[in-house]
Amino acid sequence: MGPYIMNAQAPDEGNMHTLLHAANPEQQEKYLRPLAEGRSRSCFAMTEPEVSGSDPTLIQTRAEKDGDDWVINGHKWFISGAKGARFAILIACTDPDADPPQARNSAFLVDLPQPGWEIVRDIDTMAGMGNHCEIRVTNLRVPNSAMLGERGHGHLLGQYRLGPARLAHCMRWIGNAEVALEMMVDRALNRYTHGSLLADKQAIQWMISESVLEMYAAKLMVMHAAYLIENGLPFKHEVAMAKYHVANTLWRTVDRAVQVHGALGYSTDTPLERLLRNARSARLVDGADEVHLQTIARNTIGWYKAEGNTRKATGDLL
Repeated sequence: MGPYIMNAQAPDEGNMHTLLHAANPEQQEKYLRPLAEGRSRSCFAMTEPEVSGSDPTLIQTRAEKDGDDWVINGHKWFISGAKGARFAILIACTDPDADPPQARNSAFLVDLPQPGWEIVRDIDTMAGMGNHCEIRVTNLRVPNSAMLGERGHGHLLGQYRLGPARLAHCMRWIGNAEVALEMMVDRALNRYTHGSLLADKQAIQWMISESVLEMYAAKLMVMHAAYLIENGLPFKHEVAMAKYHVANTLWRTVDRAVQVHGALGYSTDTPLERLLRNARSARLVDGADEVHLQTIARNTIGWYKAEGNTRKATGDLL
């Protein structure tokens, strides 16, 4: 419940950043202020079932101009927080023939609930139902004043939003991984088998050590990326590295904790089975592992070609 108590939960936290940087004063007063004060909730509607979520240029939801309004039709899914949201930031294609393709999409602020916005279902996942909804958009009419940012800047807005949002995910995941690590150590100190405590077994010590090392690196990566964002420096490469590393650190640490707990860890008697089911989504949300690895490699190759070294690729620290 920590993120909700601090009003730093997804997707509201990312939407606050988006509204702060992209909304005009009237939009900020109407949408950002109540969201930041914890008086409303929101969702971010971009992902679609028919096309790859890793390539927003393929978005099929269409917004067509009709006088002073836009009429929007499309299909979205895994729209987190849709149930109970007071408004949505909806990404739709306004210029299908734009060149470059990244200029095809625009963002709209949609008051909820309203006709034309239908929640089809809360998608059941490995972790159960978590308000990740499928949405049908049918002849949804919004005024021109509902456009967030400039026309054709939906892709840029989404990419800018995802930088800090990915880092916020990492912070929450580090908290989950730390719980798992502490449970692993506690179990090792209290479980006796084959003549000694688990904490005295080298195999268990290695699991603890590897988790600690990965966690230490994860925290440093997140802090460095946050420093870059806060100081207005380029951050996308470092955020991609942090997102990949932390998501996998979470998965491996929880998995090790399950192993150390044995049958108890596989049961529902501890939080570990729930942590493990939720952890699997970390390698998919806000960009699949493979997309981030591709970005990291592409950046590294480009910097080496330009400068003859890989210093920038490893944080430009030394």
